[in-house]
Amino acid sequence: MTVLTRAQRRREEQKTGPFWWVGQIFSWLALFIVLTLLVVMVVIPKLGGATAYTVLTGSMRPDYPPGQLIVVKPVPVEQIEVGDVLTYQLESGKPEVVTHRVAAVHSTLSGEKQFVLRGDANNTDDAPIVAEQVRGKLWYSLPWLGYLNSALSSSQRTWLTWLAIGGLLSYSLVMFAGAWRDHRRESAS
Repeated sequence: MTVLTRAQRRREEQKTGPFWWVGQIFSWLALFIVLTLLVVMVVIPKLGGATAYTVLTGSMRPDYPPGQLIVVKPVPVEQIEVGDVLTYQLESGKPEVVTHRVAAVHSTLSGEKQFVLRGDANNTDDAPIVAEQVRGKLWYSLPWLGYLNSALSSSQRTWLTWLAIGGLLSYSLVMFAGAWRDHRRESAS
């Protein structure tokens, strides 16, 4: 039978008291949220060869309101159909993009495909675009995360990803060290 000193009993009670449980739940929840955000905003798009964009205007309401994070993935032109949501360059080779729904697919006399797009909330079609302007087809979208995406530049997202990884590794080392210390104390008793 092990007899605990008053200090040991108090430490054991602190590890099972309500504040300890609240702290544990909060830390695990925070860890889960950070990991989930990293996965859906950075890891999955990078692994899938996709790009994350933020919806800035109301042209795609109600499905894709401003602040929505959309992730678009390059697809072969042959797979683009009427009803698909595409992100395309306004001018070929320029960085400015728009995300609208395909309203029609045409072929020119030379056999080149052209796409007519329209925002869901718009009354008129956009000017026809060609395949080289298409950045990708909508893969998935997430509400409100676009605001976070817009607030951070690409280099800031990379820096924050490494910071989160370092923080998570530090957190795991602290937890491991605490468990090892507790095990040593129990073994010494």
